[in-house]
Formats: sequence, C-alpha cells, structure tokens
Amino acid sequence: MPIPAAFEGRLRIPAVAAPMFVTSGPDLVVEACRAGIVGTFPALNQRSSEGYEAWLVEIRERLDKIERDTGKPCAPFGVNLIVHKSNPRVQADLELSVKHKVPLIITSLGAVKELVGEVQGYGGLVFHDVINIRHARKAAEAGVDGLIAVCAGAGGHAGLLSPFALVPEIRAFFNKTILLSGVLSTGRHVAAARMIGADLAYLGTRFIATKESIVPPEFKEMIVSSRAEDIVYTAAISGVHGNFLRPSIDAAGVEIDLGAPNKQLSVGQHEKRAWKNIWSAGQGVGSIDDVPSTADLCARLVREYRDALKEACADLR
Repeated sequence: MPIPAAFEGRLRIPAVAAPMFVTSGPDLVVEACRAGIVGTFPALNQRSSEGYEAWLVEIRERLDKIERDTGKPCAPFGVNLIVHKSNPRVQADLELSVKHKVPLIITSLGAVKELVGEVQGYGGLVFHDVINIRHARKAAEAGVDGLIAVCAGAGGHAGLLSPFALVPEIRAFFNKTILLSGVLSTGRHVAAARMIGADLAYLGTRFIATKESIVPPEFKEMIVSSRAEDIVYTAAISGVHGNFLRPSIDAAGVEIDLGAPNKQLSVGQHEKRAWKNIWSAGQGVGSIDDVPSTADLCARLVREYRDALKEACADLR
C-alpha cells in the first residue's frame, strides 16, 4: 500500500494532522512537521488570500530554518481548499498554492480534474475527502493522489460508514494512497488504521486540544471533559450532517430536535454560528484527557504507535 514518494524518509509515523477550520495555524503546522507528522491547515483560516500567502511564506521559512539548523528533513505540509462555488476565493488561493508549490493540497466539496492537474504539474499531491464510494469513484476519476475515507465518528462533516467497510471497498478500485479519518486519537489508533488497510491516519480532534491550536481555551477544555456520548450527529447546525459537541450546543442556547436531525435551524432561531460558537469534534474525545504541546503529543503518538506494532508482532511468535 503506497505512501507517496514525496513523504518517504520524512515521516516518523504514517499520520497527518488534519486541517481544521478556525483551529489549525502556522504554529500547529510547523510543530507537527518538525515532529515528523504531516501538518496542514485550511486556506480559509486566513480571512484573505493575502493573509493566506503570508502564512505560506511563514511556514516555508520556518520549516526551511529547522531543516538547516538540524540537518534533518521535516514532514511535508499541506493546505485544505474548499472547491465549491460558495467559496469565492478558491481560484485565487489555488493560484497562490501553485505559486508557492504547496506540497499537499487537500480538497473538499468537489474533486476537479483541472485543479488536480495544476497541482500535479508542479509536483504537488492532491488528497480528497470522501464519505462514500460514489464520491470516492468521482475523485479517483479526477486523478487525485489520495482519498481520505471520512468514516463514522469523525469530526466535522463525517459519514456514517464503518472504516472496516469503506477502506476495503476503496482499495478494491484505488491503488494510490488511502487515508483513514474518524475517532483516531492515539498512536494505537494509527496502528489500527494501518491494520485495516489505510496508508496514513488522519487525526483531527486530538490536535484541537494542543497548546498551539488557535481555538479558545474553553473549546480545549470541553474536548478534554467530553466523551463519545457528548457528540451529536446532525444537519441542523450547518445544513450538512456533521458531529458537534452537545455542551457547546447547549451553551449557545440552541435546541435541536433529535427526532428530526435533518431539520436545519434558521438564522432567526439562533445567532450562534457553526464552528465559531458551536464546536465540532469527533467521537474520539473520550481518549483525550490533556492539552499538551504539539511536540509532546507527536512524541507520544510515535511511542504508542511503535508499542502497538511491537505487541502485534509479538503475538505472531
């Protein structure tokens, strides 16, 4: 199962710190890459394309300096682009991504063959989010380098399929990189993702509760204090099904009819906005009980991953 050649010799474990809206910034990206885990962020975490370009320059300069100072390669970094007509910046941000030769582009809400060609034209990679086989086949036809299987329990706009179902079905027709997203919070989970058949693990919620994430302290504390039962899967918040923290919904004074989870709340019913005031997280919150630095978290993930593999190999004797 293929890990991209561009990643070889640059990763300490097969993992990606997923791009999270209003969460991931340069500090988190740089520290993850320094530790040997792919660090990523959404372009829209900057309010303008000019700001996005400033982050690209900052991240590249900081990673280059680390590599010069240590003599060791950092993991590649990546950017999430929302490829949808609702995003007026997609073309401008794509042009900046090409200009700065971003190593990895993660696309959401649309797999566009022309975009894939532009990124691959300078040697970059394109991974695409999918929640079902129909989306996976369309993205594969567009020529993407990797598919991110966003399975049941993932933060954000997750699907409902088990990874034991979705990953093998994708592998049956896709011979490039497969990433697994959903409830991954520990190094043991990363090892499990590999056992299932994924090439890379895609961790989001675990990185919200780090010192470098740019969310409010209250959000981090809520992650630590929550359990899987506190996650609500509903379309009422953003119009698209996703997983949200029940305590943040309650704090916003929003009432959701779980008997009709597809009913979207109108603006008149509440003024709190998804992501900013009503927070998303995955069911893996139950495995999170602290707010470490990104460096410390990554070191822990590496230890846990290696321990899990050693135990698995020991069982074969």
